[in-house]
Amino acid sequence: MTDLQGPRPARSDRELRLWRVGRALVVTFAAAVLVAGAVFYILWWVLDVQKIDRTAKLDAKTLFDLVKLSFGVVAGAGALVALVVAYRRQRVDEAGAHREATRLHTERFSQAVDKLGSDSPAVRLGGVHALAGLADDAPDDNLRQTCIDVLCAYLRLPYAPDPGDDPAHQNEHHAYLALRTVRHTILRLIGDHYRRPLGTHRSWQGCDLDLTGVTIDGTLDFHGATFSEGTVAFDYAKFTDDKVSFAGATFSGGIVTFNRTKLSGSIVTFSHATFTDGMVDFNHATFTDGTVDFNRATFSGGTVGFNHATFTGGTVGFNHATFTNGTVTFNRATFSGGMVDFDLAEFSGGTVAFTRTAFTGGSMAFDYAEFSGGTVDFNHAEFSGSIVTFEDATGTAPNWLHTAIAHASSAASVTLPPAWQPTNP
Repeated sequence: MTDLQGPRPARSDRELRLWRVGRALVVTFAAAVLVAGAVFYILWWVLDVQKIDRTAKLDAKTLFDLVKLSFGVVAGAGALVALVVAYRRQRVDEAGAHREATRLHTERFSQAVDKLGSDSPAVRLGGVHALAGLADDAPDDNLRQTCIDVLCAYLRLPYAPDPGDDPAHQNEHHAYLALRTVRHTILRLIGDHYRRPLGTHRSWQGCDLDLTGVTIDGTLDFHGATFSEGTVAFDYAKFTDDKVSFAGATFSGGIVTFNRTKLSGSIVTFSHATFTDGMVDFNHATFTDGTVDFNRATFSGGTVGFNHATFTGGTVGFNHATFTNGTVTFNRATFSGGMVDFDLAEFSGGTVAFTRTAFTGGSMAFDYAEFSGGTVDFNHAEFSGSIVTFEDATGTAPNWLHTAIAHASSAASVTLPPAWQPTNP
């Protein structure tokens, strides 16, 4: 992943890169001669084909025409020189305007960062809005990314927890609430800008967000956003009694990661989201409470991974989800509590894998699910204490499910529809 820890240098693709005048003129004249030669040859060929009379005698009219042609060549050469000079002047003006815009941006950036470091929460709030405005007006994407990096870095800074509303700590409590307002404002601005369509003014889609290790204690709303490029990282983040919404979002590319996150009372929702490409990862995440919601999501591509995740509580829901392609994996995950729910899900393509997943507690339900295609795989899954139900499921039984049941301990409970019951020899 791209390193987002510090500011980035300005992109160099707008820097002034011009040929020397002599080289530019030589190339221009050479191009003009080639074009003139090609035109002359075509005309000569046309005249020859049409059998037009040619005379070897040089009369006054022909001489006059040659003189006019000579002056035309001189005039054309002068026009070429003027064109080259005008081109260089235009490029110099554009480069100067870009340098001036970058200089003004840098000055405003320094002022905004100074505000963000103020002891006053109100001044910090002004710095947040100033940086967001700078990101909107940045002359190039690299400067925009720098502003976003600073806002994300502020969220990653450690802060003192809420001391409570004890009168003895009233000042500390008020300071905590004021700074939390600043943090929540950043989260709101990020969500607002990501919901704007890619390529439109003030859209931050395509930029990277590094929220690694952030404690999110508010609401981060990506409702209806489109992720077609860039990276949004929540790795090692802590979600406590908050909400992150990707409801109705479209994942056609890009990467969203929740690797090694801890969800202990939050809601992360992908309901009605559409996955056609890209990747969403909860690898090595820990679920002790809260909800991850993929209800009515559509999977026609891309990858969603819960590999090596640990579920001791909470709920992961795929109710009414549709799987026509793509991959969802719970490989080597551990379920000792909580619930994973695939009720009424439709599997007509793609892959859902529980390879070497350990079910020691909690429950998983595929009730009324439809297995008409694709692959649902329980290869080397271990049932030693969970409740797994496939009541009224239709279609073909998942791969290796009967093998996993055959090796299940007596503490496990697996309910199958009549059509899937193993046949006694």
